[in-house]
Amino acid sequence: MTKVDIVVSVAKDGFYSVYVNDYPALFGGGDTVENAVAELRETLRITKEEVGKDSALSYPEWLDGDYQFVMHWNVQDLLEYYSGIINPAALGRITGIHPKQLWAYRSGLSKPRKKQVDKIEAALHKLGRELTQVSFR
Repeated sequence: MTKVDIVVSVAKDGFYSVYVNDYPALFGGGDTVENAVAELRETLRITKEEVGKDSALSYPEWLDGDYQFVMHWNVQDLLEYYSGIINPAALGRITGIHPKQLWAYRSGLSKPRKKQVDKIEAALHKLGRELTQVSFR
């Protein structure tokens, strides 16, 4: 399965857009991330269908096989998107970053250094792995 990097961004009005990192012309948008990704999938389907009919044009080879999206966010947008689920105090506990600093990242008052971004990403990935192992009796 091919991993396809997509970039997620959020406009000031809350509109989400996603695009394929290596092919910015392949994009989608919507009121939610899910809607934006669904529109991107539709764009990919149409691209494959229409370009496939015209041998003079080409499209990414991975469109012919199985692929999986890898979403790339900026820290501010991700923290805002999940603000109702992950607050600065909770994220501070799992990252070791002071909650006031995380709030500043979320509000756009400051931008995290690479080391801080890596801490946030590692902590969220660890949490995700732990959650996939949860089972209830």
